[in-house]
Amino acid sequence: MKRFSFSLQLLAGLVAGVALGFVAKIWDVSWLAETLTQVGKIFVQLLKLAVPPLVFTAVLVSVANLRNVNGAARLASKTLFWFLATAFISVAFAIGLGLLINPGQGVTLDTSTAKPVDTEGAGTWLDFVTGIIPTNIVTAFTELNVLQIVFLGVVLGAAALAIGDKAEPFLNLSRSVLELVQKALWWVIRLAPIGTAGLIGKAVATYGWDLLAPLAKFSAGVYIGCFIVLLAIYPTLLAVFGKVSPLKFYRNAWPAIELAFVSRSSVGTLPLTQRVTIERNGVDRDYASFAVPFGATTKMDGCASVYPALAAIFVAQVFNVPLGIGDYLLIAFVSVVGSAATAGLTGAIVMLTLTLSTLGLPLEGVGLLLAIDPILDMIRTATNVAGQAVVPVLVARSENRLDESIFNAPPQPLDNDETPTAKPPAREPALA
Repeated sequence: MKRFSFSLQLLAGLVAGVALGFVAKIWDVSWLAETLTQVGKIFVQLLKLAVPPLVFTAVLVSVANLRNVNGAARLASKTLFWFLATAFISVAFAIGLGLLINPGQGVTLDTSTAKPVDTEGAGTWLDFVTGIIPTNIVTAFTELNVLQIVFLGVVLGAAALAIGDKAEPFLNLSRSVLELVQKALWWVIRLAPIGTAGLIGKAVATYGWDLLAPLAKFSAGVYIGCFIVLLAIYPTLLAVFGKVSPLKFYRNAWPAIELAFVSRSSVGTLPLTQRVTIERNGVDRDYASFAVPFGATTKMDGCASVYPALAAIFVAQVFNVPLGIGDYLLIAFVSVVGSAATAGLTGAIVMLTLTLSTLGLPLEGVGLLLAIDPILDMIRTATNVAGQAVVPVLVARSENRLDESIFNAPPQPLDNDETPTAKPPAREPALA
């Protein structure tokens, strides 16, 4: 396999998965469909297994690392500014696209067939705010509440900053755990070509045109909206504000974006995103160790901007609820401020529920969209991860923390097991 680049391996897995999925669907090969489902399920389970310790230690260490960065407050504020700015631009374009294509106009769906969805703790802003603070530290980890884990990591990281050298033993332990988890997770990521075949194969074998037909315009709208962000908004920001080549950026970041597409997990892609940001895009290591983990848990232009905007317009049109200018402003506000609710896991149900409840739209709309959520989540997550890589480049460029020789050089190979928290690997001849 080392004869082929990691990106090519992922592409091969994608093609194989599509082919096997079509075979399973067209000839009704149940055992093949079940095998693809189980392969994809195991791969996602392995990714999720690392989520609690990875998120906690990555956020904690990234916050604590700010004391090693000159102008840390300025870097953090610029990072947050670009997170908010790109989210606002993305949701503005998504609303415009929704008004242009009217995804729910003329669509008649039987709401009684809507899949049930658990909206407890995710239906209102009060639920969202109170849900950030865990009532039990252990429960936050056992129930995989990523938002609460992020909260704990930020608080303890800030506390470590405050007490200084006394926190070093604890920080050293956290750094060791982070490196261990990233190393193990990198081994899982190396299985991504196989996982890709299973995940894509399952999607092809399970979701046919009969299911997609009533929601075809909405599904196309989500993909078009995400492509606008990926191929128009981000390249413009990179060229105008970053003064770097968008083509080289995507060439460098492509493995992470591709893995995000098939895994549907920003957090699961975090180690790879951090590697391409440092080793290929040339972002300063100290700054990237803060910006990338922070972005993986809060920067969600696909799940929190494009998708909920189009979904809210779709649900309003299906249920014949008129939306005014104030409602569209609310959609933008929820997308910009509430993006942390998605928390880097597969799916954007919490964010969609939050948006619909804020607008007073029927929450049954969430159930109508659950059937095709995995298909939409692929492009949403790819957009999320691309944005998580774009912002560090923009900020690093403005602060002279971007190594252009690395950015412009041929992409370094990602086939080795080095983790981004370790020292930079020596430049040795290797396969691209």
